[in-house]
Amino acid sequence: MTNSNLDRRAFVRAFAGAALAMGVALPSTAFAQAKWPTQPVKVVVPFGAGGVADVTARIVGEKLGARLGQRFIIENVPAAGGIQAAQNVLREASDGNTVALFSNGTAVSVGLFNKLAFDPVKQFAPVSSMGYFDFIFATSANKPYKTMGELLKFARANPGKLNIGTVVIGSTQNLTAQLFKSTAGIDVAIVPFKTTPDLMLATMNGDIDVMIDAFAAMKTNIADGRLRALGSSGPKRSDAHPEIPTVAEGGVAGFDVVSWNAFFVKADTPKEIIATLNAAMVEVLADPDTRKRALELGIETRGSTPEEIAKRLTDDIQRWSSVIEKAGIEKR
Repeated sequence: MTNSNLDRRAFVRAFAGAALAMGVALPSTAFAQAKWPTQPVKVVVPFGAGGVADVTARIVGEKLGARLGQRFIIENVPAAGGIQAAQNVLREASDGNTVALFSNGTAVSVGLFNKLAFDPVKQFAPVSSMGYFDFIFATSANKPYKTMGELLKFARANPGKLNIGTVVIGSTQNLTAQLFKSTAGIDVAIVPFKTTPDLMLATMNGDIDVMIDAFAAMKTNIADGRLRALGSSGPKRSDAHPEIPTVAEGGVAGFDVVSWNAFFVKADTPKEIIATLNAAMVEVLADPDTRKRALELGIETRGSTPEEIAKRLTDDIQRWSSVIEKAGIEKR
């Protein structure tokens, strides 16, 4: 065999080896680029630790971490309107590694501020809903009204004598009270408190006739009989507390307030990343263990398409802006 033949065969073998190497390497590189997440994911929550949104995010984040192979780390950034939390997310890269938790409180903020420092619709992309929960109307066990119907009868027979307590003016609870007042057509005073514990104490002491807040906050005091639940704010009885009738059942036809929270990312985040996170969320939110843990706190976990939660946000912006305007609440 001549040297030229040897050289030719060596060249062919070398070329084939290089081609094979490239054939293996290229799909591997493409897969590595498509894989997400490759590092821990930060979830920025615009509320303090221990609240409904925070607890839901921690339950779901734990499941997402197991599903996607990276930790989901909760960062609490409580501040008015969720502004600081949103701005923190906007300063990060559009790589899906920083996620914003939005809620109906985000929708409220759009109507409550003259000019909100971020645009939740234009600057963010929806991923999926996460948790839904009603607000509970509750009174002291020592009050005479035992049902929502009895409360409404008392309010109509005694204009101006009933008061309803909520946390701060402009909160979803406070606006729920405003909506209840106008929908039921009753003359009541709405009294704001700085914190839920302060409100709950005033209600149990009898200083406040009715309070409105999340079930998780009242659960223990309802169970031990110090508070009496009169109604829940959703359109149907919640799976978390099916024994509590709705406000609509109690006599306020069409009353419907459901609070929610959801994941959003920066608007220019790659669609493939959004699709991956959405699929994982839908899966873990349907997991029986996730649902059980959340229901104990009055939260119904449920995933959605990005389009569904985007519509929920825009519908709630319109709805709560109208309530704020009708109630004459001063914008900030």
